[in-house]
Amino acid sequence: MADERIPVILDTDIGSDIDDAVALSYLLRQPRCELVGVACVSGQVAQRARCASAICRTVGRDDVPIVCGSEPSLLRGVRQPHCPQAEALERWSHRADFEPAGAVEWMRQTIRSRPGEITLLSIGPMTNVGLLFAVDPEIPSLLAGYVAMAGKFVMDRAPGWLSEWNIICDPEAAAIAYDNAPQGMRSIGLDVTMQCQMDAGEVRERFTAAGGPLRPTLDMAEVWFRHTKLMTFHDPLAAAAIFEPDICTWAKGNVKVELRGEHTPGVTVFGGDENGRHEVAVGVDSARFFEHYFDVLSGG
Repeated sequence: MADERIPVILDTDIGSDIDDAVALSYLLRQPRCELVGVACVSGQVAQRARCASAICRTVGRDDVPIVCGSEPSLLRGVRQPHCPQAEALERWSHRADFEPAGAVEWMRQTIRSRPGEITLLSIGPMTNVGLLFAVDPEIPSLLAGYVAMAGKFVMDRAPGWLSEWNIICDPEAAAIAYDNAPQGMRSIGLDVTMQCQMDAGEVRERFTAAGGPLRPTLDMAEVWFRHTKLMTFHDPLAAAAIFEPDICTWAKGNVKVELRGEHTPGVTVFGGDENGRHEVAVGVDSARFFEHYFDVLSGG
């Protein structure tokens, strides 16, 4: 039924770009979301787990499992060594007792315990996901769905295509994730998410009014706003697409992550095919997305 709760595992590099925290805030307030747990990835992974804990604790959700995953990429070392938004942690209560590097096994066991139920949402480098799919090749078939904020998709290899950060941080892991993804994996790429932006002044006004998990998120956002006066809602759009998929328009096809050759490693190549394994977002109703996002955060 349309009102059934959807179990979600979030895989995130929260603490770098602010939009991860904005997505977690949404999932905590989305009444149709059963947040099964949060897996963190990338450099200073324990600090990232603490950022997630601060947001969860603000709304009384210490029950949400938060686990640390891999810091280095599969072959290219630590690509994102710092967690700048951890600066805000001194002002927010949070857990600090996180065990290292248990996320992949936790995800494996959790998905296996609920076959066909859980949707995986990855909004960071795909190191944890690539390891998960490599260690247990049956996992993709046990997921209810897989949604990723990743890539930049241009039909038929048209000029102007570029890499995207979540892919280039670990292109080998991304290649494993896409090559082994379940049928119907959905990706929301940079070319679509860049249509969902808000300036710092409006962010402050609307986040303050919504309160709840957006209170520590706004504190973390102030670190982000030292370098830019815009917030792009990359990851919240991917999260919202689980519950309101028709906010975006989609094209079916196949995604390949290039690892060598004439292009930068991490370029995503999409070819349209009605029988393809993947679906990529090709458009978004940004006004509807923002209305939906803030309705959820305000409890509307």
